[in-house]
Amino acid sequence: MKLNLIDRLTKSVKSKASAKSKMKSAFGAWSSDESAEELIKRIQNSRKTNRQIEEL
Repeated sequence: MKLNLIDRLTKSVKSKASAKSKMKSAFGAWSSDESAEELIKRIQNSRKTNRQIEEL
């Protein structure tokens, strides 16, 4: 009975650890050769506006 409990607890701890690692793999640091300034400049330059103001 104790061995069964130990086995279930061990499996439970392992499954929680794998869930945490799955979550961490979904989110992470951005990896790029560009510097932050270059990335910001590229994003800003790619923005397009099509603002049209209608006359009343």
